Amino acid sequence: MLPLRHTRRWQASSLLLLFLVLAAALMPAAWYWDDRSQAIMWFKNFDKILHVVSFLILSVWFSGLYHKKSYWRIALGLLAFGLVIEVCQRAIGYRTADWADVAADGAGIVLGLIIATAGLGGWCLRVEEMANRR
Repeated sequence: MLPLRHTRRWQASSLLLLFLVLAAALMPAAWYWDDRSQAIMWFKNFDKILHVVSFLILSVWFSGLYHKKSYWRIALGLLAFGLVIEVCQRAIGYRTADWADVAADGAGIVLGLIIATAGLGGWCLRVEEMANRR
């Protein structure tokens, strides 16, 4: 982990973020629409994009907390988290598990870590520096 002043706060925020992603992934997809078939058609088209964007954000988030040499651990941990989400979705009756979702998670992780390597990694240190100047 990077030498952050507020390590516990960053860790608590990370757990909260993971919990929110898991909760969103386990929500019934059709609660927005009266017509379930309409919801299914919309969600089928948009589901993979949601997976890519969610895991891109998660990988950028965690790249802010850890050194570049730990990015492979971030990738493995988030991929495992994606698998846990799919196992949980399979366990509940109103969601389904899909290997394509795990692939979309992986694509988001790779994109996020590319962005982090390009300069966004370690962003938490910069946020703390800005906060300390005030």
